[in-house]
Amino acid sequence: MTWSYFIIFAIISVICWAVGATAAWKEKKAMAYALTGIGLTVFFAYILFMWISLERPPLRTMGETRLWYSFFLPLAGLIVYSRWHYKWILSFSTLLATVFVCINLFKPEIHSKTLMPALQSPWFAPHVIVYMMSYALLGAAMVMAIYLLFIKKSDATEEELDITDNLVYVGMAFVTLGMLMGALWAKEAWGHYWAWDPKETWAAITWLSYLAYIHYRRYKPTHPKPALAMLIACFCLLQMCWWGINYLPSAQGVSVHTYSME
Repeated sequence: MTWSYFIIFAIISVICWAVGATAAWKEKKAMAYALTGIGLTVFFAYILFMWISLERPPLRTMGETRLWYSFFLPLAGLIVYSRWHYKWILSFSTLLATVFVCINLFKPEIHSKTLMPALQSPWFAPHVIVYMMSYALLGAAMVMAIYLLFIKKSDATEEELDITDNLVYVGMAFVTLGMLMGALWAKEAWGHYWAWDPKETWAAITWLSYLAYIHYRRYKPTHPKPALAMLIACFCLLQMCWWGINYLPSAQGVSVHTYSME
């Protein structure tokens, strides 16, 4: 299985997600669940085929991690829709997933089967997969924040704020678990749990920023707008942690976390 087949799986998946999102707007819940689920199954099948073809988890490069993010976004949207029945959440998750799918289509990356010794640790795959799930959940929380701040005409309801908070709580739990797995991976690969590598530094900044949001919401529950703005800023920090560090001069040739096709 190579990147040349990706467009087939991607088109089928995006069509299923889009039709499922349309069904959600029309209150056809069974169809929304079924089509979104089919799209997720097709997309995950491609990830599995890539895993088998590469003889390793497809997690090494940015292109490969975008595969997981494209998968987890509709999954997070489906979870939110099934729990709180927000009709628009599947549309937003589909739109964001399609953006990442298009990036992979227009900027394909060819990968080899080989992995550097550090990436052969059994902690590597679960560490990255857990992080991708957390990014998707926190991405859904950011979408909620944008909707409540800039799109919705009236003030946010308590239920809507609870949805946003719950997404952050679960996303933070995954981030924390991912950091712990990363520390175990680092200990096995490099002999230390934490070394203030640029990636690790930005991971700590991101974790602390979401922790600040949680504390603000807990002690200032009647002032949601600053918290929602804070949540958008937190997601920007998360993007810096995920891919922004690749462009930092301080990370070039130093960080072991920068993605490369070499």
